[in-house]
Amino acid sequence: MSLVVAAIVGLSVPADTATGLKTQVCRIIHPLSGPEACASGDYADGGNGDGEGGGGGNGGNPGDPFVPNGDPFEPAKCLLSQDQTKDTVVIQVAFIKISSSETVKLQQWSDGTVTLERVHDNAGGVTASISAGIPGLKDWGGSASLSGSYMTGSGNGGQWLFNGNKSDNPQADLEANLADAQKFAAYLRQNEGCRYQSGYNPGANMGACQQDAASKKPDLEPELAPDVDITKTTTEASGGVSFGKTFKGNGKSGKDTKGGKDGNGADGPKDLGSISFEGLSGAMTEDVVVLRTKTGPDAGKITFVYTFTVSGTAGGVAQAKGSRMQQVAVTYDAAAYDQEEEDGAAHHPQKLTITTSQEAGDGPGIQTGAGANAGPVTIDVGGGGGTIESQIHTESAEVTLDNDTDSTAVEDWLRGRGDAPASNPLPTPSDAAEALSDDAGPIERLLHDKGKLSRLDYKANTDWWNASLGIGFGISAGQVSLGFKLFGIDITHESKTQTITGDPTYATGPKSGGARPWVEWKNCTRTTPITT
Repeated sequence: MSLVVAAIVGLSVPADTATGLKTQVCRIIHPLSGPEACASGDYADGGNGDGEGGGGGNGGNPGDPFVPNGDPFEPAKCLLSQDQTKDTVVIQVAFIKISSSETVKLQQWSDGTVTLERVHDNAGGVTASISAGIPGLKDWGGSASLSGSYMTGSGNGGQWLFNGNKSDNPQADLEANLADAQKFAAYLRQNEGCRYQSGYNPGANMGACQQDAASKKPDLEPELAPDVDITKTTTEASGGVSFGKTFKGNGKSGKDTKGGKDGNGADGPKDLGSISFEGLSGAMTEDVVVLRTKTGPDAGKITFVYTFTVSGTAGGVAQAKGSRMQQVAVTYDAAAYDQEEEDGAAHHPQKLTITTSQEAGDGPGIQTGAGANAGPVTIDVGGGGGTIESQIHTESAEVTLDNDTDSTAVEDWLRGRGDAPASNPLPTPSDAAEALSDDAGPIERLLHDKGKLSRLDYKANTDWWNASLGIGFGISAGQVSLGFKLFGIDITHESKTQTITGDPTYATGPKSGGARPWVEWKNCTRTTPITT
């Protein structure tokens, strides 16, 4: 299991995905241009892309709040804690797979603010599987199966900002804002459940239920619900290997002495059913998220976030988990972006953020299944659950693009223009803190000279459970069997809590020799997360 985790965490984005990064970002930024335009010379090369980061290490806006000693390289806040709940329902008919999920995040920030985010995702795709007997275990019915699926989908949702409680004590503000966010989340849950209680009848019962829900709202509501509009597209490729055992009867009924090959009514071994457990599963996910911010410090901004994640789990009784994530986010002025899109003009990004993280952990858990055969038709039920304790290491690099040279360099990098397009792997904040090499590109120079670089570690706890039911049809040819589900339903619940640990650090400005030393991140350590 440790080898599997090491392999997953050690993965980097494949070369074709790195190329896809340029193409996908192009398509996101220019959705009306079409794939042909993104593959053309307009976006694939063109432009010199040699805008130097340069500068004297101004690192961003010196007017940022909470900057001890006037250090403009210190980020204003960090994520202290996150509680995330995700519920997913997957329905399969033949080779077609459809899924729907809801994700709710409650996040605590070191400046005393709290955010609540809720996103609904829907996706569709195809799936297939194949299984074979294990030669050494043939006499005992041992078998293994391999499955895979490809899905693409979209989602939408919102984010609410709770910052109504403001004082000179960010710890007290965090407690008060968290209480408001929790009340508002309870209101949203009950208000949504009202339609079920009234049988979708918008009558007196519905009104009474909604009034009761409204009474649970906090005194200080978010300024606008939601503060951020979120749209999302997802592409996922996944697969798994499971191992199991089939059970057979001797086929003798003792009643029909005329039938059967042996003349005693025995038609040979008969499949009675099977049990199995999942040994290894993995997924590669590409998420594209668009956020339009309406209120708060980022009001009037539009941000495009591209995320690539590789993850996997292993183990039948004990579960091991590993993942690696790379993400790039680019922010524009929304009104200017929309006008430039309408005019077909070049865009001018205002901020670039690159984030990388990796997670590894293990814990008790099991994923099993059992099946029964009725001729070629099979009925399978499965389920499992467990808890995983893991460690998460996150690094982030954020740079404000306050001039045309920097803005153009980032735009060219994203679109694959010039001599230094976006490539695999993405530059990491740790790399950006090192002294520059002679062949450093414009983005490496920009991140090194002006980027706000930070590193964080979290301890995470994930509780999950799963239940499934499938009705299938299959045929056998020797030790290999082929089949598909006529119908299947799979329900998964995952609850994950992560809390900051260790010593948060950020990189100061370049010193003698060019390196940027890591120091205590005081804006992050001045507040502690609230746990229950």
